[in-house]
Amino acid sequence: MNIKTKLQLSFMMFLEFFIWGGWFVSLGTFLGNNLQATDAQLAMAFSTQSWGAIIAPFIIGLIADRYFNAERILGVLHLMGAVLMYLMYQSTDFATFYPYVLVYMILYMPTLALVNSVSFNQMTDPAKQFSFVRVFGTIGWIVAGLLISYVFFWDSPEGREAGLLKNTFLMTGIASALLGLFSFTLPKTPPKVNRNEKVDISEILGLDALKLLKDKNFLLFFISSVLICIPLAFYYQNANPFLAEIGVENPTGLMTIGQGSEVLFMLLLPYFFKKFGFKKTILAGMLAWTVRYLLFAYGDTGELLFMLIIGIALHGICYDFFFVSGQIYTDSKAGEKYKSSAQGLITLATYGVGMLIGFWVAGKIADYFKIEGVHEWQNIWMYPAGFALLVAILFVLFFKNEKVAYKS
Repeated sequence: MNIKTKLQLSFMMFLEFFIWGGWFVSLGTFLGNNLQATDAQLAMAFSTQSWGAIIAPFIIGLIADRYFNAERILGVLHLMGAVLMYLMYQSTDFATFYPYVLVYMILYMPTLALVNSVSFNQMTDPAKQFSFVRVFGTIGWIVAGLLISYVFFWDSPEGREAGLLKNTFLMTGIASALLGLFSFTLPKTPPKVNRNEKVDISEILGLDALKLLKDKNFLLFFISSVLICIPLAFYYQNANPFLAEIGVENPTGLMTIGQGSEVLFMLLLPYFFKKFGFKKTILAGMLAWTVRYLLFAYGDTGELLFMLIIGIALHGICYDFFFVSGQIYTDSKAGEKYKSSAQGLITLATYGVGMLIGFWVAGKIADYFKIEGVHEWQNIWMYPAGFALLVAILFVLFFKNEKVAYKS
């Protein structure tokens, strides 16, 4: 892979995650402040990510892999996304906003697979080369958060009061239009499947891998993966509104600490995985969710602000140690025949079904503990903390330890 291609792929990945991080992190705060949305409506808005994850395999499997170059579909989807972002920017109530965000996420979620497909198609050794390109996605997410908080101050108390958070959609809409146009300059990535080949829905959804659930260990891991998405949904949906509501300055910028820790712990993961094995590594990821939410429950904006910062910084352990380790485990159990199907099944189960349930639960609990417009955050955070602990206990008791080799 030459330097030009590496730079192209890196810029593509930067914009891809700049777009997502530039509006999704502060979405809950925007909806509550600008559109006076209820917690149930917040859950509906965040659930669009899950609907996008459920529908994405069909867009990729039925269209992208058969009829068009991946980079061209990527371009079209982001250009359409730019228009939808502008419509969200102009929305003045939730009823108008919701259809736009739903369609947007249905269009955006497939692009996550498309940028990977474009990248892998140009790489001679993806195991070594992809990490360099992918890290620019994390950098893009971080830059978006820093711009919102420390350059434009859209999420400052004054900015929120003036309704400036709507500008996040204008910013990401411009970035989406840029990526849409830039995509047509990317190296060609032709369809991978013969268009005359019979469509296999079970293969597209990863249902071929359901037979792996006969393995009791994998079944327990599968169930744990779905259940742990409930605490994960609490973080995505409530963390930014929580920080903003209790008076943290520049909450979106502060939350970029989580992405920084994600890079750090991704680098440390091979050591932990080889030193302690799969079971202990993934268990550490589960327990980190409990610790994070306890820190959120008892931290504050005064002397205990450090507890909130540590809670955010635990994101690397929460995400990498569980989800990345889980991908490695899934790969080892599936073998060559069901490798793609198994990963597709886990993605569908977690980001689709698991997160869909999680956002609904998070919305119900946040709504229950909202008194006269103010949330009782300590009570809210105890629920995901306890739930993550319960999942960890079940995993410890019933998952039989097995040796799993680390793979990049």
